[in-house]
Amino acid sequence: FTSKLEGMFRDVELSKGLLEAFVAKPDVKAILSEGSLELAVAVLTSGLWPTQPPSPDVSYPPGPVQLQERFVGFYAAQHTGRSLRWCPLLGQCVFRATFEANTRKELVVSHYQAIVLLLFNAADSLTCREIGQATRIPEADLHRTLQSLALHKTVKLLLKESKGREVNDSDVFCYNKGFSHKLYRIAVSQISAKEQKEEEAGVEQRVFEDRQHEVDAAIVRIMKAKKRLSHQQLLAEVFKAASFPVQASDVKKRIESLIEREYLERDTEQAAFYNYLA
Repeated sequence: FTSKLEGMFRDVELSKGLLEAFVAKPDVKAILSEGSLELAVAVLTSGLWPTQPPSPDVSYPPGPVQLQERFVGFYAAQHTGRSLRWCPLLGQCVFRATFEANTRKELVVSHYQAIVLLLFNAADSLTCREIGQATRIPEADLHRTLQSLALHKTVKLLLKESKGREVNDSDVFCYNKGFSHKLYRIAVSQISAKEQKEEEAGVEQRVFEDRQHEVDAAIVRIMKAKKRLSHQQLLAEVFKAASFPVQASDVKKRIESLIEREYLERDTEQAAFYNYLA
């Protein structure tokens, strides 16, 4: 666990140096200046960071595409044999937008939200089908993205012509030119997918599986010193000894495993107590 954390910090520091060297290149400066763009890239080593679902090949605007292509070439020239996989699901974008009455706002959005909103620079209204064809965002993700932009209680950057929360291919979305908000900088919420929540739960489970031997060792060490403890006493000792968050249900499973392997036994007279087996 410690080595992975060190690797994460190393990725962050190396990414800073890579980005500074990349944006200093004349051709990159020209692209950034021409499109009034700013760029931040983090290169994360797979295996050190939580696993992510496969990223779809979405359609970015020309400026970001040019920057992506140049960064891939720049990175490959410095790191032979390595490959990059872009992860739009992890990205964030900050927009400066102007609405009616010269109302200016800064919008903090996801990559999906940004790609959709940029289409409305050239059109006042689009159907869900047209947006999908232009962006290549997967259907389920596109529906959630449009819901987050059009159905939020206070931040409606788009207007949905039909009523109801469900999104269909024929639904028409319009740019909300009269948008107003008391804040200048607005973080636009996203709608989490059920699959994303399941993935997060799966990641937590895999992390605990990597750590379960540490829990086993803590239980054995505590019981070797105490010889006999109640279930609640043992839980309290494990929580105190653990260097990371651990659930009571997970500790209970590890206790059962240690009983099966004959490190511990249940007290024959008091079932809520455990005895250490030398």
